[in-house]
Amino acid sequence: MHYYSLGQVPPKRHTQFRKPNGELYHEELFSTEGFSDLYSLLYHANPPTQIVQVEDPFSVEPKVVFDKQLKHRSLKGFQIEPEDDYLKSRKPVLVNDDCKIILAAPRQSMTDYFFKNADADEVIFIHKGSGRLLTMYGTVAFEYGDYVVIPRGTTYQLEFDGNDNRLFIVESYSPVVTPRRYRNKFGQMEEHAPFCERDIRKPQNLETHDEQGEFLFYIKKQDRVYPYYYLNHPFDLVGWDGYLYPYAFSIHNFEPITGRIHQPPPVHQTFEARNFVICSFVPRLYDYHPQAIPAPYNHSNIDSDELLYYVDGDFMSRKHVEQGMITLHPGGIPHGPHPGTVEKSIGAKETGELAVMVDTFRPLKLTEYAVGIEDKDYYRSWLPQVVKQ
Repeated sequence: MHYYSLGQVPPKRHTQFRKPNGELYHEELFSTEGFSDLYSLLYHANPPTQIVQVEDPFSVEPKVVFDKQLKHRSLKGFQIEPEDDYLKSRKPVLVNDDCKIILAAPRQSMTDYFFKNADADEVIFIHKGSGRLLTMYGTVAFEYGDYVVIPRGTTYQLEFDGNDNRLFIVESYSPVVTPRRYRNKFGQMEEHAPFCERDIRKPQNLETHDEQGEFLFYIKKQDRVYPYYYLNHPFDLVGWDGYLYPYAFSIHNFEPITGRIHQPPPVHQTFEARNFVICSFVPRLYDYHPQAIPAPYNHSNIDSDELLYYVDGDFMSRKHVEQGMITLHPGGIPHGPHPGTVEKSIGAKETGELAVMVDTFRPLKLTEYAVGIEDKDYYRSWLPQVVKQ
């Protein structure tokens, strides 16, 4: 990210900054990875430290069913049942020590509480629905196809326009950033990058809620959620500046990189974190070599698990694809196009597919939620139709 500021900030950091009545505003350094990574300076109307009450935590630790597995799997994501409450709607389906893959179908906005994930950055992909992310930094509007990136420790609410919402969420235990190869030594996106700073939608409409009461926070730490009641409204900033803040980026603004022959998955990379990447598959022209085969070649992904979340459109390499479907191709065994799809792809000019891919360098483990929505015969889907019958 790059420098951004909203509201009022003093000319020099860590110096006196006073209200019209002469009282000091309350400065907060909001930083990640100690003092060595991105940070912002926040200026509160009230102290951000005043706790009224703390209640007993409750566990949200995923129940892992298959700790070790080596089988191609498919999950029917839209079979996750909707829930009224946002936090209750979050169902982790695949997890490892670097990230969690969560499906959610919340019906209602967060009106009675605020949420802070102190464990992980969150990337919320909006598959269905629209609304606004409300934070102390301001408001970030979102709609179908948006990645909403929320740095760890950010207190937020989600305000939905309707009750039909589908979210694909990636929790990352390391900072989520744009790929290093897209940025020059000053941090600016380079000309060859598939998106640029103009595509990043930063917070807008900073509102200062100078209010007192008992404001309920749910704070997630080490897979426990701690109910905290604070004296002051969390969205009480009069201003802030820095490099750390939530933002949105639309998958529809990802500009695909194409070539004469089939390009490998790294050309689709959108974000990176420790031991995994997030990629975007978007509508694009196919390869233009006269002998090109648009369908992807078979691949032995020895060192990484490949997860694909299907959003929209037709996929030339897979049969029986549906919205919200997840395929998991684990490291160690090859995967590739379904029978008949390679020949069928020859001569095709373009694809309208839309999907999010997460490649992890540590195995993903299935949870009880995943088992409940699994297509257990998926691993047989590469067999000729006569064998399947």
